[in-house]
Amino acid sequence: MHSERGFTLLELMVAFVIAALALGALFHGASGGLRSVAVANRYQEALARARSRLATIGHGLPLTPRHDSGDDGSGFRWDVDIALAASAAPLRQPADPVLGPPPRMALYSVQVGESWTGEAGPGRVRLQTELVGLPP
Repeated sequence: MHSERGFTLLELMVAFVIAALALGALFHGASGGLRSVAVANRYQEALARARSRLATIGHGLPLTPRHDSGDDGSGFRWDVDIALAASAAPLRQPADPVLGPPPRMALYSVQVGESWTGEAGPGRVRLQTELVGLPP
């Protein structure tokens, strides 16, 4: 009797198929993870852009009812919606001779959005707040 050494062709083919399936699963998982990181980066950048635009309202951009939109570069588009939510009575009654007539105040509903299109499809971030200012 002679002893068998090595592997048969069938055993080698089965080993290669198992290795190919394992590598395919690893590749699929890694590429899915990279895609998720890219989508998360786009969301993070859109959120930073929206926060920056929201910070300018009332400082660089007047607080008046309006709808504006535009291109923000790098595939991002922005939009701003400002609407009058409520108007309040003067804070003090009657007019003070030193301070003058009491100011009227208004509550504005402000929405800032950033949208984009990318490899994983379109995305959108929307921030909403309320700001106090002078009535229009």
